[in-house]
Order: sequence, then structure tokens, then C-alpha cells
Amino acid sequence: MKTNKTILLTCLSICITVCMSYAQQMFLVFEDNVKPSKVMDYEKAVKEYNNACVEHEVDVYWQAASQDDFTYYYISPIEKMADLDEKPMKEMAEAMGDKFKSMLTDMDKCTTASGSYMMYAVDDLSYKAPEGTDRSDLNYRAWYELHYQSENKEKLMEGMKAVKAMFEEKGSTEYYNVYHTGFGTMENYFLVSVAAKDGVDSETRGKENQKVLGPDRYETFDKVMAYVENWVEHRGRMRPDLSYLPKKS
Repeated sequence: MKTNKTILLTCLSICITVCMSYAQQMFLVFEDNVKPSKVMDYEKAVKEYNNACVEHEVDVYWQAASQDDFTYYYISPIEKMADLDEKPMKEMAEAMGDKFKSMLTDMDKCTTASGSYMMYAVDDLSYKAPEGTDRSDLNYRAWYELHYQSENKEKLMEGMKAVKAMFEEKGSTEYYNVYHTGFGTMENYFLVSVAAKDGVDSETRGKENQKVLGPDRYETFDKVMAYVENWVEHRGRMRPDLSYLPKKS
């Protein structure tokens, strides 16, 4: 018991340190790994759950996303770690009784694994679109996980800053957001998220951006790749149809 408590306190200390280091938006991410044969049933159950949240005026919100490998994500911004102790679904669960449990069971039948963890926005490394830019039609995503060894973190961040500086200098219109893993994840990595209209648009944007950056991009990108332990690429899309936004009062 003493050992477990020590491990927990250590993990919390790491989490707090990461949060203070970035001083950026925190996100609670809930992940579902869905059986390919159950995707339609799963999405139907999620929409029923969202409708129940609307009916019972649940005061939280989340953005949904799905990868091409049938992994689904529900991403909720939080202000502080204490928010994790809140139970926004409590009143709805009590009001719905067995029906609430049935909704959760319907979703669980469609998944092989579920879990939650923290992620943090890293604005200093992100190359964001100018404020006011309409990107509402860009729901397709290319996600890149840049895994690294702890001793290489600072050098990797220096390389990512160099890439951002190159994008700024060249006037690139291929924007991206960067996030970092937090409490609950097994490995350390930066997540780079790039938006597009669809897969074709994503490939087209990428090729056009190579022309904008020019041949010297290789040397700059090498400053990142030299410290990447493992590179994982995912494709998918944001899912407004599975997201939940409470009615404005």
C-alpha cells in the first residue's frame, strides 16, 4: 500500500510539473477502441447518450473524433485537476436509473477497451491559423505522434521551434496544433494535428507546402527527427455529429 501511494504521488507530481511547464489548456481524453463490426451500433448508442445529455441539460461538453482504425476520442477541456472530481452525470444517472446503465452497456458491448488520460496544448510549438480564419469545413485530420526519450525532450522541443520558425519565415498556410501527453499515458510524445477537408485535400496541402518550404526544409526537419524515438501516424476526422455542446442558458 505504501509503495502504491508513493507511485501515485510521484505520478501526480509529474502531472503537476508538466502542467506548470506548459501553462496551457488541459484536456481530459476518453478513448474507446471499437469493434469494426459494431461501429454502427456504437455510434447509435453514442448519439442516444448525447440526446439524453441534451434532455437533462448536462453542463459539460466534449469534441469527438474518430480514427480510421475505429478508435474514438471524446475530448473535454478542463481548468484544473480538481475538475476530475466532479460528477456532471450524477443527476442524469439518478433520473434515468436503469436506462442510464443500459446506455453505457450498449456502448461497452461495442468496444474492446476503454480508458482516459490527460493531454496538454503546447501553443509555443504550434503554428496556428490567424485569428478569425474560418476552418469549420476542415474536419479531416492527420495526427503525428513524436515519441521521445526523456533525456531528449529539450532538444526535440528546440527542433520543433526551428520548424515553426521556418513555417513563419516562409509564410506557410499549412497550420498545425501541438499537444503533449499527460497523466494516464504510458509514453511521452508530442501530438501534431494537421487539418484538411478530406484525404485528397490533406495530400494536396502537404505537397504544396513542400514547395513553399523549399529544399532547406530537410535540414530543419532533421533537427526534429534526430530525437524522435518512434513516429506514429494516424488518419481520421473530427466528429461534430458525435460531439456534445450544452444548450446556452
